Parts: sequence; C-alpha cells; structure tokens
Amino acid sequence: MADFHSIANLGSDIGTVLESTVVRLLVAAALGGAIGLERQIRRRPAGLRTNICICFGAAMFTVLSDKLAAGFGGDHTRIAAQIIPGIGFIGAGSILHARGSVVGLTTAATIFVVASIGMAAGGGLYITAIFATGILLVALAALGKLETYFGLRSEPVTYEVTGANAETVLSEASRTLDQVHRTMHNVRVAGLAGQVRVMFTVEASQTEHGELNLRLHESTVFSTVACLGSTGHE
Repeated sequence: MADFHSIANLGSDIGTVLESTVVRLLVAAALGGAIGLERQIRRRPAGLRTNICICFGAAMFTVLSDKLAAGFGGDHTRIAAQIIPGIGFIGAGSILHARGSVVGLTTAATIFVVASIGMAAGGGLYITAIFATGILLVALAALGKLETYFGLRSEPVTYEVTGANAETVLSEASRTLDQVHRTMHNVRVAGLAGQVRVMFTVEASQTEHGELNLRLHESTVFSTVACLGSTGHE
C-alpha cells in the first residue's frame, strides 16, 4: 500500500512539473509567433519561424536552468544567463552594411526583446511576457506607421545625375548635399554618350529627400536628374 501511495505521489509530482513546463513553453511559442507573424507580414528577415524558435528556445533554456539546478544543485540562473550573449551573436548577424548604410538594426533589436519575452515565459512571469509582447507589437506596427506618416524614417535612396565631366558633376552634387547636411555613399561614375553619369546613394528622411531632389533639379550643372527609389530595410 505504501509503495502504491509513493508511486501515486511521484506521478502527481511529475504531472505538476510537466504541466507547468508545457504551459510555459506553449506561452513562449504563442507570444513569439505573434511577433513573428507581424514581421512575416511586413516581409522582414526574421519572420514567423525565427521568432518562434528564439522565444521557445529562450524559454526552454530558462526552464532547464531552473530544473537542472533544482535536481543536481548549482546556480538556478547559470544556463539562462548565457542566453543574452548568445542572442547578441544572432542579432549581430542580422545587421548588414548595404549601399553605404546600416540595415537590420530593428530586426536585431526585435530578436533581443523576443528572447527576453521567452525568458519571462520560461520563468512563469506570464503577465510580464504578455505585456512586453503588446508593447513590442505597438512599437513595430503603430510607431512604424507614424514614422512613415510624418516622414521621420530615414531610408537610403539612389540618385542618378548626368553632366559634362565627372569632376564638375561630383563637385556640384557634393555642394548640393552639403546644403541639406547629407553625404553621398556608394558613388559610381560611368561614361554616357559624351557625358558622365554619376549614381550615388543618400540616407535621409522623406522630407529631406524631397528637398534634395528639388535642389538637384534646380542646378544648371546637371543635364538630367533621376531618383531611382528607395533601397532601405529595417
């Protein structure tokens, strides 16, 4: 009879542990999926699967850190503490230098926060994890739209100008950019039917691009001016 009660108690303890662990992991996967879905809809590099894996993994390591320390002794936060440098490595890999500008900062920052949400869920702090997910979604969706609406978001745009010779065209382009306090990147010069074609990229807000485009068209040095569009990414 004693053995039966011992087995029953052991089964109850195992059930309780598994229930709490599974719930934490499921919450982490759901919250990571919500953020990943927003990223996927906007076609960002770290989408649905990436964010689910990061959030779920962070929760898993947090749970393991606590359970292993409880079973074998040691610091309950030792494994969880290594999540931060590990996520920093992944975030650094998402930041790229492209066309004279840095892209992927928002993706890297999102990955960092998603990992913290996973840690919160893995530690049983469900309200904290849900609140952080809501704040992050608002920051990614609503604030991004406000930046676009008010023309505050900086993005790289490529321009093409033509003129009589390279030295004159580059000098005039630099002078025009100085007027709007911007510099050119990724400069390319090529010959074009007796003239010189210069292509360059400028990173600025929508309002600043409008002013720059107007000043370029007002210059008498350039034969033609063309705006080739944005190449920006978060």
